[in-house]
Order: sequence, then C-alpha cells, then structure tokens
Amino acid sequence: MPYKPQIEPGKTDYKPDVQITSLGEKIGDAAVPADFPAHILRFRNGRWDQSVGLQRLSDEQWLAHFGKFDPLPDNLAPPLALRYHGHQFRTYNPEIGDGRGFLFAQLRDQEDRLMDLGTKGSGTTPWSRAGDGRLTLKGGVREILATEMLEALGVNTSKTFSLVETGEKLMRGDEPSPTRSAVMTRLSHGHIRIGTFQRIAYEKNEALMHQLVGYCLEQYYGGAQTEHPATELFAKVTQQVARLAGSYMTAGFVHGVLNTDNINISGESFDYGPWRFTPYWEPGFTAAYFDHESLYCFARQPEALHWNLAQFASALRLIADSNPLVATLESFPKAYGTAFTEHFCWRLGVRSEGFERDRDLVVAAEKGLAAKTIEIDRFFHNWGRMEDIAKPDDDMSEFAEFRALVACRQRERMPVSDYWQRPDPCSMHIDEVESIWSAIADDDNWRPLDDKISQIRDMGHALRNG
Repeated sequence: MPYKPQIEPGKTDYKPDVQITSLGEKIGDAAVPADFPAHILRFRNGRWDQSVGLQRLSDEQWLAHFGKFDPLPDNLAPPLALRYHGHQFRTYNPEIGDGRGFLFAQLRDQEDRLMDLGTKGSGTTPWSRAGDGRLTLKGGVREILATEMLEALGVNTSKTFSLVETGEKLMRGDEPSPTRSAVMTRLSHGHIRIGTFQRIAYEKNEALMHQLVGYCLEQYYGGAQTEHPATELFAKVTQQVARLAGSYMTAGFVHGVLNTDNINISGESFDYGPWRFTPYWEPGFTAAYFDHESLYCFARQPEALHWNLAQFASALRLIADSNPLVATLESFPKAYGTAFTEHFCWRLGVRSEGFERDRDLVVAAEKGLAAKTIEIDRFFHNWGRMEDIAKPDDDMSEFAEFRALVACRQRERMPVSDYWQRPDPCSMHIDEVESIWSAIADDDNWRPLDDKISQIRDMGHALRNG
C-alpha cells in the first residue's frame, strides 16, 4: 500500500472535549502555571491554529491562553501534569512524570480527532523533582525547527503550536548561561505514552489498565473491534510505531532520546531535545552527547522502538495473554521494512510496487548513500529535479544499480513546484540550526527563523503535490 502523508490542516470551529478526566484522578495531578515576568509572542502556528478553531484569537488573547495559561472555554481547569514511568536509556525510572509541562486543553480538529494542547516549560509540577520546570528559548526554537522539518518530510509529528518568551534567565550546564527562557505549547494527537502503561502495570491497577486501553482505542483508533482490546491496541500501536521508525530513517532524522516515556501511543513523534539530522547515510550518527553507547544512533532507532514495544507488551500482560502480544511483537521487523520502503518511495516520488520490488530499489539506494559521496537531502533533491544522481567529473558508480532499477519506476510526482527549480535542497543540519539561534541570541534577529520555516513549508508542499 503506498505511503500517505498525514492530514493537512483545515478550518473548524472551536470544539472543546475534555476526555482525559474520564480516566479518573490517578492519570494526572493538578498543576499551577508559572507566573512569568514577561510574555513576548515569538511563534504562532498559523497553519494549525485553524484546525482546532483558535485562529480568531487576537495576539493578546493568545498570550493570555498560551503565556499565562488562562483556561480555554469549557476546558481543563486546572491543567493536569500526567503521571508515567519509563525506561530511560533502558534503565527503569519510577520517579518521573510531567515535570515541566502539563496537559492544558483537549479539543476536536477538523477530522474530529481528539487533540491535546500540552506545554513545555510552564513551571514546576508535583513531578519536577529538582528541576526548575522551565524551557530555554533555544530549546523552543529547536523544537519549532524539528517539528516543521519532520512534518514537511512526511513524519507523523506533534506540531509546535506556540512559543512565548518569558523574560527569565536560566542556568543550564549544556549551553552558555544565563540564557533566555520560554514556554512552548504543542498540538498533538494525545499525550498517552508507553510509560503511562508502565506506571499502571507497576502499581498493578488492573481496573485503570482496562480503562486506559479502552480510552486509547476509542480516541486514537476508532474504537475496539474485537473481544481482546489490549492485544488489539498493541497490534495497532505496533503498526504505527513501525511507520514512525520507517519515516525517521527516510528523513535521516535522529531523535536522540527514544525512551519509553517519549513514545506516544498514537505513533506520533514528539518531545524534541538533542535531535539532529544526519547529513550522510551514517549508521553510527548519534544526536545526544550523553548517549555514550550510541544506543539511539541513526541505524539503531528501529531496534530501539522495537525494544520499547516489548516493554509496552510487558505492561499489557497485566490484563492480556502473552502469546498474541509476542506474535505481534515478532511482526514488527516486517512492518518496519514495509513502512520504510513505502516512505522511501514516497520521498523519491515514485510509485510503490510492493515490498519485494520496493526493497530492491531501496537497498540499492542505501548502498549508494552508504558511500557518503552525496548527502541524503541532495540525493532526494536531485532525483526530484529529474537530474541524474551524479556530480560533475564523477559518475558515482555506486548508484549504478539504483539508476537501473529506478529507471523502470513510474513517477507519482512531477517536479512542477518552484521548490524543485532551486539548485540546493532544504536541509536542517546542525550548523544551520546554530546559525539561526545565533541570530536570535546575538541580535534578536528572528528573520532567519521565519525564512527557514517558509523554505521548509515550500518543500513540504512540493513533496505532497509536486
């Protein structure tokens, strides 16, 4: 089945629908938003605000809701810091939860999906431990860049909805300090994580586990279709996580922190910290400086996500039989392979012809890319421009097999967008990320960020429509 990108934002009316409270008091704890000394609107997502009926808010109203966190009408009051556990670099931690964020609102989008507005940097919560509950402005800018780029590249990702600078000076050990502060709001299709189920299994709360399984099936997957909802949910989540893994690889993206508390039950990527895009097809490329064993390096991401699903299965054993869970877990490699090849063909703009034929094409492309004679984005851009995958004075024989196979494939997309007329691809490598931030940090110059967002969205339009 050919890959289909995620839905595009459309217009709808504001439709609050607070479903999370149906899970009772043990799903989260009341949180109090921080009282910030300043509220400066730095980013407002003009594509996605209309999808949840908030496009008519004035900037003043926007800051009241997404800087001061005045409740939206008929929505959560107070917000909830969600409870969860998680394996962090494969070490189980029962002392975590929403430590610098909370679930602020739930509402329906234009597809009638239940959407969450969640925060990052909104102050301390019962789960902050020794943290200050804050977010650096640089962290917020980096999350904008990550979510915009991934959305354009067809990855199922949360959307950075709002970024407000808050006027505090933060001390951080991994960047020059003091540094500027911000609060961010993300729009996502749910904030329930594998770690949410792990906490409930840890507490042996069978009733809540049944309730949460039903909630996730109803809100993210259209309701239960069988008499075994826990195994049904696991099968659906496994398929979505396989799609996520495949899209990460095609995008050349390295999340950096694929812990179980960072894996969403909807299969949607979110929570971006030390992320990077690898310029070349480099299996060992690692994003997080603290990932000393390269556990979450580029090539090991499918393995990491598979391991996380095993922890999900282990949690579900509280209410489900092991055999069907194991069978589904064993289906992940094939599901991932199919998702990867389909997404690869989509980015190439050629028609998917089934796993076997797609696999041959993708393996040939990987062999060429592994030689590191051409960057990943340049490879896809040259093909999208209908150019030969070659450089002047170099026939790049490592792509000979790929050329022969791709010559027989039918195009799904023709290069009609202005994006394809540009000589260089739209990339997002670390040097450019740092340059965009430097313009803000040194001169309060937001133009490079605005320009980059525009370029990314142009690429996204070209990849969807030609």
